[in-house]
Amino acid sequence: MTMEVIGIYFVWILLAFGIIAAFSKQKRMSISMAVIGLLIAFVNDRLSAVALLSVLVGFGVAHHTSKQKPPLCYVGYSFLFLWSLSLWFHLIPGFNNVRVLDNVFSGPQSIPFNMYLDLDKPMIFFALLLSYPDLLSKIHKQNLQAIVATTIPLFALLPIASTFGKLELEFSIPNWWWLFLIKNLLFTCVVEEAFFRGFLQRSLSQRFGLVFGLLIASTLFGLAHLSGGLLLVVFASLAGLGYGLIFHFSGRLWAAVLVHFFFNFSHLIFFTYPLSSG
Repeated sequence: MTMEVIGIYFVWILLAFGIIAAFSKQKRMSISMAVIGLLIAFVNDRLSAVALLSVLVGFGVAHHTSKQKPPLCYVGYSFLFLWSLSLWFHLIPGFNNVRVLDNVFSGPQSIPFNMYLDLDKPMIFFALLLSYPDLLSKIHKQNLQAIVATTIPLFALLPIASTFGKLELEFSIPNWWWLFLIKNLLFTCVVEEAFFRGFLQRSLSQRFGLVFGLLIASTLFGLAHLSGGLLLVVFASLAGLGYGLIFHFSGRLWAAVLVHFFFNFSHLIFFTYPLSSG
């Protein structure tokens, strides 16, 4: 990797190490690397003043929300929910996300695929880390039998999807698999699981019960994939239900992250990705 390439992607390298630091229980280092990454992005015109301000406001609200009691904390978490959705759907202007894959094919039967390194979506994870001190902590002892019983039908969703014609069996290892691995693991699965399982499912389950928390978080996860069509919403909701059960039975966010990632990576390697051209 040349120095020029390292310079272009240095911000995301910092964010990646910030996420790794968070899972290594180095919260202060994690937030510091995120803030440094933001400032470097701003200096290099990858982040506008409006975007930088929006992130700093989000971080500030997240930090203060963690210290508040009801009903003030509910106001803070409601703001963070809407703020996170704004980042998720790229509604806040000024983030110069980089397209790293442009109309590539994972295999001959797959449709073209684009992939971006986002600056906005990873900020959701760091804000939740500030607002939820126990986001990455162990909740309870894990239930291995239940985890296995959940994982099997979860991964069966891929061959089931192929019966609807949206996917086809296609073994391929594209030369950009390593880039997909880094981006999907650290900047997709971590962010999605932190928001939908660590934040939504956990907080709703504590207040209204596990079934309610599972169903709402999984349904919202499915609706977040609405751009892919109704069938994708259904399958994403079912997958979200599986990730939610893994999170519940393991008591650890990283377990849900890893299962989510291996599901996505299995899709890439063994099936047409993201969909069949047929």
